[in-house]
Amino acid sequence: MKTESLRGRDFLTLLDYSREEVETILDVALDLKRRFAIGEPHDHLLRGKTLFMIFYNASLRTRNSFEAGMTQLGGHAHFLEPGKIYAPALAGDERAYETERVADVARVLSRMGDAISIRCYGDPVGWVYGKAHEIERNFAYWADIPVINMECDKYHPCQALADVLTVKEKFGAFSGVKFVMSWAYSPSVHKPRAVPQSAIIAATMMGMEVILAHPKGMELDDEVLKACEGYSEKYGGSFAISNDMGEAFEGAHVVYPKAWAPAILHAPPVGRLDEKRAQEIFDANKGWICDEEKMKLAHKDAIYMHCLPCDRGFEVTNEVIDGPQSVVFDEAENRLHVQKAIMVLTMR
Repeated sequence: MKTESLRGRDFLTLLDYSREEVETILDVALDLKRRFAIGEPHDHLLRGKTLFMIFYNASLRTRNSFEAGMTQLGGHAHFLEPGKIYAPALAGDERAYETERVADVARVLSRMGDAISIRCYGDPVGWVYGKAHEIERNFAYWADIPVINMECDKYHPCQALADVLTVKEKFGAFSGVKFVMSWAYSPSVHKPRAVPQSAIIAATMMGMEVILAHPKGMELDDEVLKACEGYSEKYGGSFAISNDMGEAFEGAHVVYPKAWAPAILHAPPVGRLDEKRAQEIFDANKGWICDEEKMKLAHKDAIYMHCLPCDRGFEVTNEVIDGPQSVVFDEAENRLHVQKAIMVLTMR
């Protein structure tokens, strides 16, 4: 394909991209990873370019992988924290001398730099499901430069690309790989859906045998599930849902146990903003933990994945995450390389 078609594009969800375009990003990521490994200079690729990073939420991997990536590509990343700037807000949500309308922020930054990246979910939008993604779409509407999703309440496409790149490195291909995205227990119910939803989108797009495992009451977005069913039919994989963690793990090549919030935690009309009921659902499923016994159910060459940070002792035991089947730090490193590829292809 012509990579020119990606220039200037927003990167908000993999649903906006074709499989061929995603494969191109992965190929470029692998090339940039090779260059990084051998010390081959590539700081000419985005020399003089500026990325604005707006973080409504805390971050370790995302902030540092984007900042380091821009430095390695010859550009510069600006860290913008709502509260330290006038917080970008949608029309109707403004507060005098505290916020600034997204339409104004987007147009100002478009005059000064080359891309805008945004992380927003949960408390900053009152757990109104989809509102953070709406903010990003609003930025994309008003900005004349690419807008990159660093995680919203619906999607985390950068993490999903790092996930499938890791699978490709470990297994060489996607066909026949059984990929299990599983809910896991956490003491905190405040977990966005973005990672599991983007993970199953990417895995089905790549043609893997995908199982989504979770207790009843932890269902994901119907729009996402429908897209996964469509991808599995189109690309020759499969997609199924299980309410049994152990059963889902049987014979799996990839296990990805991670907590996410039930719909009921979100504000109406999706849920009831019922934190008490959400906690009850969580506490009734403390057995959903990835331990050595669960790993024995998987394929002998299975890998354990997690986007990090994980809740050790709840989502996963130390023996698993620090064990030989864990690839979480390879996965974390791959955030750097896929994001560099996204920026090179969209910002040039």
